[in-house]
Amino acid sequence: MQSNSVVPAWARALMGLVAGGVALGIAQLVAAFAGAGSSPVVAVGDAVIDLTPAPVKDFAIRTFGENDKTVLIAGVLIVVLGGIAPLIGTLAVRRLAYGFAGLAVFAVIGLAAVLTRPDAGVLDVLPTLVGAAAGAWALRWLVRRAAAEPFALPASPPAGTLPAPPPADATEPTGAAEDVGVGGATDATQAASAIESGGARGRGSGGGGDGVERPAVMRAGADLWTFDRRRLLTGAAGGAVVAVGSAVLGQALGGRRAVDAARVRVALPRPATPAKPIPAGADLHIRGLSPFITKNRDFYRVDTALVVPQVDPNDWKLRIHGMVDRPVELTYQELLGMPLTEADVTLTCVSNEVGGEYVGNARWLGVRMAEVLRRAGLRSGADMLLSTSADGFTCGTPVDVVMDGRDALFAIAMNGEALPVAHGFPVRQVVPGLYGYVSATKWVVDIKVTRFDQDEAYWTPRGWAAKGPIKTQSRIDVPKSGDSVKAGRATIAGVAWAQHTGVDAVEVRVDQGQWRQARLAEVPGPDTWRQWSIDWDATAGEHTIQVRATDAAGRTQTEQEAPPAPDGATGWHTVTVTVT
Repeated sequence: MQSNSVVPAWARALMGLVAGGVALGIAQLVAAFAGAGSSPVVAVGDAVIDLTPAPVKDFAIRTFGENDKTVLIAGVLIVVLGGIAPLIGTLAVRRLAYGFAGLAVFAVIGLAAVLTRPDAGVLDVLPTLVGAAAGAWALRWLVRRAAAEPFALPASPPAGTLPAPPPADATEPTGAAEDVGVGGATDATQAASAIESGGARGRGSGGGGDGVERPAVMRAGADLWTFDRRRLLTGAAGGAVVAVGSAVLGQALGGRRAVDAARVRVALPRPATPAKPIPAGADLHIRGLSPFITKNRDFYRVDTALVVPQVDPNDWKLRIHGMVDRPVELTYQELLGMPLTEADVTLTCVSNEVGGEYVGNARWLGVRMAEVLRRAGLRSGADMLLSTSADGFTCGTPVDVVMDGRDALFAIAMNGEALPVAHGFPVRQVVPGLYGYVSATKWVVDIKVTRFDQDEAYWTPRGWAAKGPIKTQSRIDVPKSGDSVKAGRATIAGVAWAQHTGVDAVEVRVDQGQWRQARLAEVPGPDTWRQWSIDWDATAGEHTIQVRATDAAGRTQTEQEAPPAPDGATGWHTVTVTVT
C-alpha cells in the first residue's frame, strides 16, 4: 500500500481489533481443552499480579474487593485490544509482514507467561500458538477483503488524470494482497501521487476537484487497488462473531473442566455426627420399586438454571448478613473445617404431581445451618432466610424450621461423594420437611436474614406460597399404570413420605374395596421416604389400585385432588392395570 493515509484510521484499527479478538478467542477455546492455566490472557494476568508492587495490590483489593481479578483481566484485554491491536492493524496495512511481526511479539509474551507458571507443561503452548496463527490468518483475510479489484497503471499517466476505475463485473483476483508494500515502480508512485492530489480518499467519502466521487486507492506493486469499505465491514462482522463465540464457548468449557477437576480433588472430612446405619429392612428389594437410596445419576433435578453454574470451590464464599449481630463470611475450606453432620433426607419438588418422580432420597454431608446462623447471631423478629444461588435464584426459608433441631444442612456431599455439579457443587442447602423451592438452594453463596413481610423470593411473586411444608404423599411404583399383570398372587409396592414427621401407615385398596394395611419397611428416621408393599390375589380383568398414607401425627393424606400450585399437589395416587 502506498501509505496508511489511503486507508482510514478506523479501518486500520478495525482490522487489528478483529484479528486480535480472533486470536484471543481461539486461544481461550483451545485452553478449555489444554487446561485453564494455558490461556495466555490468564497467564499474563497472573504474571502482572506477581510483578505488581504490594501497595498497588492492596489498593486493588480495597477498591475492587472480590472483583479485583476480573478488573485485572479486563485491563489486560483493554490494553491488548484497545491499544495494541489497532497498531498491528496499522502495521499490516503498510506491509502484512509487519503486522505478523507484531502478532508474533505478543505471542512470545504470552508464551513466556504461560511457560513460567509453576505447573506449565508442553501442551500449554498450544492455545497461544493456535491463537496467534488464527489471528494472523484473520489479519491477512481482512486486508485482502479491504482491497477490491486491481487495475493496471498506464505506462505514463498524464499529469492531473486518474486511471480508469475497475469494471463493475471484475472478478476477485487470485493474487496475494499480502504482497502490498511501500516499494513499487516509479510510474506507480507517480500515479498514486496523482490520485492523492486529485482528492480521492475513500469510497463514498467525496471526490476530486472535478466533483466526481472516486474510490480511495491502495498500491500493490505496479497495480492500484480500491479500498472496499463494505467488504471490510462484512468481514469484520464475521470475525467478531468468531472471536466472541469462541471466547464464550471456551470460557464455558474451560469453567466446566476446571470445576470438574476441582470437585474430583475434594477430600471429604469424616462427619463429627455420622448418620444412623440404614436398617437392614429399609430396602425391600422388589423389582421396579424405588430403592431406599437414590443414586446421584438418577436423582431428579429441577431448577431455574438454563446453564449449570460452574462454581470453583477455591473462589466460593458464603455470606451471612442482614438481621444478624455479626455478619459472617465463610470460604469452602473454612466450611469443611467445621463439624460436619451426616443425614439421610428425602427431597421433594413442589411441582411434583401426585405419583410423580420429582422426589428422591440421599445421604447428605454438611454443616448444620443453625450452627452457622448462631455464629452470626439472629436478631429478634427475623423469620426468613433469603438464600441466593450463584446464578441469582433466590428462595425464602422459615427461620424456625432451620433452628428447631432438624438436620438442615449446608451440604457439601451426596451419597459419599462431593456434590455433583448439577446438584449444587460446591455447596447447597438441604432442609427436611420443606419443598425445594423454599429450602434447597443449589450453588448457594448468600444468606440474608430478613422477614417474610419485607422480602420475597423468586417463586413467591409468581403465585407460589411463601412457605412450603411438604404434604404427606404416597406413590405406587409396582405395578405401573397400564401394566399387564398375570392372574394370581401379585405384589403392589411403592414409597410414601412425610418429612419431618414420618410415615406411620400406608393403606391400599383395589376397585374401591376395603382399605388394607401395607407392610412398611424400616427407616433410620422421620426425614426419609418409606417403602411399603402388599400382596394381592389378582383376578382377570381391569382393576384400579389406590394408595394413601398417614403420618406419625395421625394425619391421613386427603382424597381431594389439587394441582402443585401454589403449595403442593394433593390426592390419592391411582393406577389402572389389566390382569390376564
